[in-house]
Amino acid sequence: MEEKKFKILVVEDDADMMEQMDMYLTSRGYDVIKAYTQKEAEEIIDRESFDGAVLDLMLENPDSGFVLSHKIKKSFPERPVIIITSVTKETGIYFDKENDNNNWIKADVFLQKELRFEQVDTELKKRLVK
Repeated sequence: MEEKKFKILVVEDDADMMEQMDMYLTSRGYDVIKAYTQKEAEEIIDRESFDGAVLDLMLENPDSGFVLSHKIKKSFPERPVIIITSVTKETGIYFDKENDNNNWIKADVFLQKELRFEQVDTELKKRLVK
């Protein structure tokens, strides 16, 4: 029996990072839908089916990843959402999903940039339903 090929929405405004993420995830058997802006991603969320998302936090707005995560989770609460960010490195601000008492953070996982793509694959595999 053939294994399901998961479709992942990747939203990243850095073309080099997008290229590397796309190549890695494709090599791991995922289909990748690419968006480079929050606006592009919102259009995809409204019209296409996908199994999970990997979102950059800061796109055209500093909170674009949060906005997209909220939009995905509102309509599809079971879909895994991973936010990748360099905010902590750049500003010192640390987002802690485990201590988010107000349940403001709708992403399932936060990964700091300078990440290994294996981390993204591992987190997706933990959360995707076969």
